[in-house]
Amino acid sequence: MDEILYFGKNEFPKLFVNEPYQITRPIKFNFPNLNLIENENENEIKRIKQISANQTTTIFLFQNGKAIKYTENDSNQNPEKIQIENIEKVTLGSDNEAVLTSKGKVFAKGKYINRKNPNEFIKISSLIEDPNDRIIEDVVSGAESIFLLTSNQNVYGIGLNSHAQFGFEDPKTAKKPIFMMSNITRVFTNTFSYSVFLLDSNEELFSCGNNLFGQLGLIESRNEPTSIINFTQIKNLPKGKIIDIQMGNLHSLMLIEDEDENQNPKTKLYSCGFNEFNGLGRYQVTYKFTEIKSPLFENDNIREFFEMEIEKSNLFQFKLNFLN
Repeated sequence: MDEILYFGKNEFPKLFVNEPYQITRPIKFNFPNLNLIENENENEIKRIKQISANQTTTIFLFQNGKAIKYTENDSNQNPEKIQIENIEKVTLGSDNEAVLTSKGKVFAKGKYINRKNPNEFIKISSLIEDPNDRIIEDVVSGAESIFLLTSNQNVYGIGLNSHAQFGFEDPKTAKKPIFMMSNITRVFTNTFSYSVFLLDSNEELFSCGNNLFGQLGLIESRNEPTSIINFTQIKNLPKGKIIDIQMGNLHSLMLIEDEDENQNPKTKLYSCGFNEFNGLGRYQVTYKFTEIKSPLFENDNIREFFEMEIEKSNLFQFKLNFLN
């Protein structure tokens, strides 16, 4: 079994350890009751593929395509097995949960996904109007909505459009996936976010949704709109190739692969938005992506750190601040 280290807020059964409410050092914990995922006929070691968490729930996805879930109602000893096989990815929003299978199907639940039975999974990929667009390559959850990226590079949104995160101004709930944009290769949002970034095949980046503190990297000052209604291209991006984007609910971080003065590959980290916990390297509001400079980032480890340590949650600010 893989080792898991965790620190941050120790609410509910997320850490499965008897520790203070706020944990300031990485700690190790062990899984209880793994018999839910064990194969009785084989003595194989289960490897963790992904961890996803929101304020009340933690899901562990294993390499064998099975997943277990702990919630605030558990006693730390009674995880629930997700009754879907061959899972490729799990994703949690504040009010939704979704799984992507190896066959490109997406099952989801939540109060803005299935109002009649919010605790029951429905196959939302089959609700896409075009039957030729129902094979899903990726799924990501925002606070109140879920975004689907299809094999045809089209993006759809389902759930509540409270901050125009679907690219238009209509706060109603989308009961089935609504087409948003085409020619998209990656979608970025966050468990607690009301915003979204879309990266297209030309490496152009678009964003829309809540922009209260400039977390979309589009505005120059507080005097400009706090919600971006239509998908807008970010023109002032840093030089280089976008490797990844991570979002909190009021800030964003971007990993860029560039070159140094000797034309050697160099990875840089940029941020914008509200620096609430001083985890962005500056205690201020930044309205466009600005490089975070630190001696700790003067090597290639930043890329590994970003990819291996960061879950799409609001914990990045603690981890980055921990390094600084």
